[in-house]
Amino acid sequence: MENIRNIAIIAHVDHGKTTLVDRILHQVKLFRDNQETQDLIMDSNDLERERGITILAKNCSVRYNDIKINIIDTPGHSDFGGEVERVLNMADGVLLI
Repeated sequence: MENIRNIAIIAHVDHGKTTLVDRILHQVKLFRDNQETQDLIMDSNDLERERGITILAKNCSVRYNDIKINIIDTPGHSDFGGEVERVLNMADGVLLI
């Protein structure tokens, strides 16, 4: 059985949750050095990019030794609190920014 940890990143709107996840993905060398990413990777739908906020929670995975860490990027805007609550029911822990 694989060691899996589900970590949600939570904070108020515009505190850098999605930016942090994007930087983690770059730091673990998920992308080639010559691969440029202009937009935030985790904000993938058009409405999110247009408004500059996360609307739907999204996840990505990184490995640390033999542990798979699922990082869940959550919305920060109060209108999407139900989405955050749904994620928290699945997470093993949270990172509060």
